[in-house]
Amino acid sequence: MSVVRTNAAAAMLGVSPNTLRSWERRFGFPTPRRTQGGHRQFDLVEIEALRQAFAETQNISSAISIARERGEGPATPTRLRDAFVHFDEDKADRLLEESLATRSVERTVEEVLLTTIEDLASDGAGGPELGFAWRYATGWLAAALRVAPSAHRNEAVLIFASTGGLDVDALHVQALELCLRRTGVKTLTLDASLDPSRLSRALRAVAPTAVVLAGRRSSLDALGRLVFAARRHAPGVQVCDFRGALPDTGASTVPRLGTTPLAARDSLINLMDPRPVQLDRALRDLAQA
Repeated sequence: MSVVRTNAAAAMLGVSPNTLRSWERRFGFPTPRRTQGGHRQFDLVEIEALRQAFAETQNISSAISIARERGEGPATPTRLRDAFVHFDEDKADRLLEESLATRSVERTVEEVLLTTIEDLASDGAGGPELGFAWRYATGWLAAALRVAPSAHRNEAVLIFASTGGLDVDALHVQALELCLRRTGVKTLTLDASLDPSRLSRALRAVAPTAVVLAGRRSSLDALGRLVFAARRHAPGVQVCDFRGALPDTGASTVPRLGTTPLAARDSLINLMDPRPVQLDRALRDLAQA
């Protein structure tokens, strides 16, 4: 997301910073976000849309109306954040539909939805705005999963998620599952706190090619037991880490998929070749780290 500070935004519009701030207070547009230091940052797309409309009308009220009617440019995290901050579910729906007109589902999730939630979470407040946004996002992702196409590839992925409420990692896990399913990969996500002895039915049903450990709320011992159970039913299964589920000691041979769902999906597709994986060595390295 491209942003500019108040002085730069005002210069683009040909007004003083005080004038720009007065427009923000009076009209609620353009809508800035604030850094942890309290500095305003304006979405460059919004500023450009307003600049063009202001050049046409030379009247700020009319220009703002035109910019809003034009959609203020493509849906952005700044605009979605504003919807969440005002608890406006209808506006959030409109913005994501607008994004889907110009972006894929996967890019909408990664570039707009997840970026906005991470931005809210980074404020450190954990208030009602984050709670509203997080629950909205889980519902939106769940709805997208329900309409994802059926699996048509030979590969299958089992995700063990150790996440919790208002946890950004939980949304990334949902997003990864969505990305994989839309690629045609059979995918199942289970809670990492489950008793490994009760996983046999799920493991037989999925027959995973890869097991992904995600989230940071489980101990190494608990994850090791899950991997052992998976290996009993799917010998040679590839074990991977998503978003730091395993400690980064430098000794582990478990592949790390990174922190974003699209990159993780691509890495998984590349990894899921029919070749043996040295799980014994990987688990031994982790236990000794």
